[in-house]
Amino acid sequence: MEDPLAHGPQQTGGTPTAAADGKGAPKERRSGSAAGTGPVLGRALQILGAFSAKCPEMTLSELSRRSGLPVSTVHRMLGELIAWGALERDDKGCYRVGLRLWEVASLAPRGQGLRERALPFLEDLSQVTRENVQLAVREGTEVVFVERIAGSGAVPVLTRVGGRFALTATGVGLVLLAHAPAEVQNQALAGPLERFTPDTVTDPRALRRMLADVRTNGYAVSDRQVTTDALSVAAPVFRDATVIASVSLVVRHGTASAHGLARLVCTSARAISRAMTTP
Repeated sequence: MEDPLAHGPQQTGGTPTAAADGKGAPKERRSGSAAGTGPVLGRALQILGAFSAKCPEMTLSELSRRSGLPVSTVHRMLGELIAWGALERDDKGCYRVGLRLWEVASLAPRGQGLRERALPFLEDLSQVTRENVQLAVREGTEVVFVERIAGSGAVPVLTRVGGRFALTATGVGLVLLAHAPAEVQNQALAGPLERFTPDTVTDPRALRRMLADVRTNGYAVSDRQVTTDALSVAAPVFRDATVIASVSLVVRHGTASAHGLARLVCTSARAISRAMTTP
């Protein structure tokens, strides 16, 4: 089927990219119902939800397959999505996320205000260590990364800004899970838990002990749980006695002690917490 948008207006501006995915990509949000029915807004969201770090650009047929919508439905909706700026079409006929959608998404209050206040301290931590620095929040039973600064020559990581990951494996995830409500902990630990490396902890009882240690010690350690060459140490960011985020350092395994990294990370987390409570 010929694409009716092929001869129409095209937007060719690039989409800003976040940090590289490194060795892989974090967990993706699943796209919508395979039935391809429902309100117009729901179908539009299914199309947008089809894009991911692994599939940032797609043809019409790929969009149809990943969104679960008929080709004819996707055809009808692409024109309006492109006109509004939610999507762009390149000269090869592939579709990608548009700049306007990125602009709107950047206004999300949990990401924007937190990131702006935390960024100076994240940059300081990055300059001191030359390692990967990350800032994340919890949504449901997943981690969402709102900032990442890659150190020069630092160990590759699987995270990216806007990416998702399991709460049970990452340093930031363990911190957020340790301070989450009991029902969230029960849901996250109900399993089955994904194993990323031979060192990934997937035993719910062992994980509950780890979460108790996080609350006692004030920081979390994820040692080769996500990749076999990385050590992550994370600490909580508070606002009004509530944990709202987590900051972490990710270094190459064997290059630094978790205890030494914890002092740096906890200092940065406390500074960000103070900044979040300042009017």
